[in-house]
Amino acid sequence: QVQLVESGGGLVQAGGSLRLSCAASGDFFSIYSMGWYRQAPGKQRELVATLSRGGSTNYADSVKGRFTISRDNAKNTLYLQMNSLKPEDTAVYYCNADARSGSKYWGRGTQVTVSS
Repeated sequence: QVQLVESGGGLVQAGGSLRLSCAASGDFFSIYSMGWYRQAPGKQRELVATLSRGGSTNYADSVKGRFTISRDNAKNTLYLQMNSLKPEDTAVYYCNADARSGSKYWGRGTQVTVSS
């Protein structure tokens, strides 16, 4: 089992920055990939960025060049640095972890609101 807790969301003006954190606990060594997803009102949950255990990253086209995913292995924490935020980035952001067993884990989400 893996537990994920997100933090760092909030209200920011367009053009501003936020850094999301995702603290992982439990069977952390079973995880081979972690990522961030988001869900805006009335829309499906979508991938934002992923980071594999080997360090490979993948970003949605809409956030490339603005968002950066990273991790601190010593703290078992995943980050998402979000710069140049736009109103369309407004969503609930979820941390995800994929285990080698095929299990998927999700945090409860953190709200990000970007005002114009």
